[in-house]
Amino acid sequence: MVLLAVSAALLAGCAAPARRAPVEGRDPAARRPASAPRAPLPPGARLYTVKPGDTLGRIALEAGQGWRDLARWNGLANPDHIQAGQVLRLTPPADPAPAPASAPTAAPRPAPAASIDWGWPVPGPLTAGYDGRLNQGLDFSGKAGDPIHAAAAGRVIYVGSAVRGLGNLIVIKHDENYLTAYAHTRVMLVKEDQLVRKGQKIAEMGDSDSDAVKLHFELRRDGRPLNPVELLPRR
Repeated sequence: MVLLAVSAALLAGCAAPARRAPVEGRDPAARRPASAPRAPLPPGARLYTVKPGDTLGRIALEAGQGWRDLARWNGLANPDHIQAGQVLRLTPPADPAPAPASAPTAAPRPAPAASIDWGWPVPGPLTAGYDGRLNQGLDFSGKAGDPIHAAAAGRVIYVGSAVRGLGNLIVIKHDENYLTAYAHTRVMLVKEDQLVRKGQKIAEMGDSDSDAVKLHFELRRDGRPLNPVELLPRR
């Protein structure tokens, strides 16, 4: 299962060899940092306490953020090393308030998914549906090398294979709230920070970290998995 299993699944090698994504802090006895992130938190900000076995890639996926952003917001010089008990900021630091400071504004409401032009990532048959627990996305069958397409326009925020259980994984962020994840690919044809259009070929189907050729696809809002069938157009 993706992005949580992309479950705990977004969700979820490029033309260049896959590089190791930010990972981990597995030692439960590791010393807890003295304090939480230093900069003030904006309204609606979230914090996360690292658990044994967590990776920055998985945390970023479930927070609906890019791992590079999390590393920058938390001042992680080496994103490969996070410790159990460490507190991470999941939203960007607030900008300094002007003097005199104005009253805080409410956090913006998520944009409706209908404002995004969605499409199906592959034409092949659906072999497993979303159940919100064991499967947090959709599984599609196909042949090795079949094209995988971006479900909507957006920016690639992750390309790699460090999220356990998802194999070669691509994550695309479509706006401030929504992202999609594409797991178990054979060849990844995009790179991080690349802008893609709806329907663009981003990968080829494969069986990386899977016992069969398939695509595991997840759609998430603010890091939480949604049933893609409810948002994608009727086939």
